[in-house]
Order: sequence, then C-alpha cells, then structure tokens
Amino acid sequence: MIQKSTLAFLKALKRNNNRDWFNKNKALYEDAKKDFEAFISGLIHRVSEFDSSVEGLQVKDCVFRIYRDIRFSKDKMPYKYHFGAVVGEGGRRSDVASYYFHIEPGNSLLAGGKWMPSNEHLLAIRSGIFNNLKEYKKIINDKDFKKYFRELSDEKLASAPRGFPKDHPDIELIKFKSYSVYTPLTDEQVLSKSPADYCVKVFKVVVPFNTFLNNCMKK
Repeated sequence: MIQKSTLAFLKALKRNNNRDWFNKNKALYEDAKKDFEAFISGLIHRVSEFDSSVEGLQVKDCVFRIYRDIRFSKDKMPYKYHFGAVVGEGGRRSDVASYYFHIEPGNSLLAGGKWMPSNEHLLAIRSGIFNNLKEYKKIINDKDFKKYFRELSDEKLASAPRGFPKDHPDIELIKFKSYSVYTPLTDEQVLSKSPADYCVKVFKVVVPFNTFLNNCMKK
C-alpha cells in the first residue's frame, strides 16, 4: 500500500518547493521515500514473476532522485513533486523498453515502452515496425491493450522520417519520437488496499509491446 501521508507530502512539497521548507520537513520526506521504496521493492518482485529480465533489480537503481537538475532550466524549483521508478533491466538508466510507476497527487500514472530512445534505437524501432506491421498492429490493437492505452506518446514528426515512404498507408505509426504508452491512476487507485495488483494487471498487458520494441533494438 501507498500511505496517505506520502501523497500529502508531495502535495505540500508542490506548494512549498524551496530548500528551507524541505529541510524543515526532511523527516516527512524520509518517511515518504521509505514508503515509496517499499512499494517498489514489492512491485519488482511481482513483475519478476512474469518478466525474468527484472530479477535481481535493486530498488536504489530504479527510483529517481527527488532533486531536480536546475543548471540549464528556467524552472528553478529545486525538487520534483512526484516519485517515479523504472522497473526494467538496468533500472532508471535502462536502455530497454520497461515499466514505469509514477505517483503525483492528481497526476499519477503507469507507463510502458521506450521513452525518447537514442537515434540508433529509434531507427531500429521504426524499421522493425515497418517490416513487421501486421505483428505490431496486432499488439497495439489488442482489446486489452486498448483498454488501458488508447494512444501512443503524442510527439510526432511532421512528415515521414528519412528513408521511409511518405505515401505508405501506415506511415503515421513510424513518425513517433517515443514509443511509450501510459494510463492514468487516480489518487483513490494509488491509495487503494492493493495498488500493486492493478499495476501488475496493466504491466502484463504491456509485455508484448515491450518485447516487440526490445527485439527491434537488439537486431
């Protein structure tokens, strides 16, 4: 379970995103962090039961730091007001299609796939889709997949990528800059008695999508 106090801390941090407040409430942060990490530890175990690639993952390698890198950002808020973790081979530094869990009051989500792949991997994914359209379309049009994931990530090129025919009937599937999907979580779902059960149900649906992308990137 995720504790109410964890979401309450994140909500308060969003309102008071400064170092003085954070330092005065460091104990609340430590409690919230411990709560989130305990949940991720259990989630790793549950995911490993149907995806052996995550076996042996350490929580510390999956959870993102709450501290923001503001050196090159116009937004100078020093802290993120969400907790996030990548459950996949390599954790948060994973170079493969993985599972993502994100809690943020009013804006929590579950995600899968590969967000912002390298140019090499992006070309490999696009080529894999282009050469295996029937298999790929079967995955993304599956009724269970569409139940949770109505659309792929929305950032696209304006025209066909170099090397792909502009007039191809499925060229829209090749234009994406990321190949990731997400489904929102309500605060009630996050704070339910068994949010991990729902996470597992969704992540199992992501498996064929992740497998397809990873097979593309391995070739």
